[in-house]
Amino acid sequence: MAGGDKKQPNNKPKVAPSTHLIAGGIAGFAEACTCHPLDTIKVRMQLSRRGKASGQKARGFLATGAYIVRRETPLGLYKGLGAVVAGIVPKMAIRFMSFEQYKALLADRQTGITNPSGVFLAGLGAGTTEAVVVVNPMEVVKIRLQAQQHSLADPLEVPRYRNAAHALYTIIREEGFMTLYRGVALTAARQATNQAANFTAYQELKNLAQRYHGTSELPSYETAAMGLISGALGPFSNAPIDTIKTRIQRASKIEGETAISRVMKVAGEMWAQEGISAFWKGITPRVARVAPGQAVVFAIYEKVKGKIEAAKAGEFSLTDTRSDE
Repeated sequence: MAGGDKKQPNNKPKVAPSTHLIAGGIAGFAEACTCHPLDTIKVRMQLSRRGKASGQKARGFLATGAYIVRRETPLGLYKGLGAVVAGIVPKMAIRFMSFEQYKALLADRQTGITNPSGVFLAGLGAGTTEAVVVVNPMEVVKIRLQAQQHSLADPLEVPRYRNAAHALYTIIREEGFMTLYRGVALTAARQATNQAANFTAYQELKNLAQRYHGTSELPSYETAAMGLISGALGPFSNAPIDTIKTRIQRASKIEGETAISRVMKVAGEMWAQEGISAFWKGITPRVARVAPGQAVVFAIYEKVKGKIEAAKAGEFSLTDTRSDE
């Protein structure tokens, strides 16, 4: 059995990039459609200026969701979904492909096994890579759309950004291409810590389950449960980073302001005007979104990847049989 465990990690990097693309894309699309309303509520809570300075009590998770639905119809919960869906396929492809590549580079040369610290570093690398290539530009567009307070029930109230494509065009035209990379360091820090915790916890739980069952094939409900647990770890550790990032990406550029000065200014204003709790605004919907989202992602990703690999193996087997004939 130990010999079987050693062979398994060597097979993982050989999964074709197209398999990661298809499996990750399908998993990401399912996650986006299922959990996007929670992300919209999270963004609105993070952007809320209610606190000790205003004298108004901050709205909670359910109250914020109800307010959006009441003022903007249920479709208001799906603002920015187009930007998310447009970026989900490359994001998931990059996440899983880069993770496997980094993990292979950090594997033991003799056994092909990557230890937990190597998996953690591979997760850091994967999170940083996806943040720079896909996530930050996608989130700038998404947050601008989600931050709009116009009512979808009133056709005369024209929004500044009509959809994801229009928001992207407007941002680049009026503020420049580099606006899409506003807050990229914070996004990279958030994604890196998220994926480091996510992949490390998931891989350890998966190894335990495989040893317990004596097989590499696990039922979907188990991979979903492992994804749920691993997905909940990141948000608690990096909530302040995510909240500051959201405030920075929401605002327009100010001349002469550097990335560091923007971070310090936003953090200082939050501390002075809203108190320390402001750094954890939106943590409830964020955990409620990320944890189930990772449950969906890992369950569907593993299932689709398994089906694709099984289909390929069947193809090769059929081809070999025909060639023998």
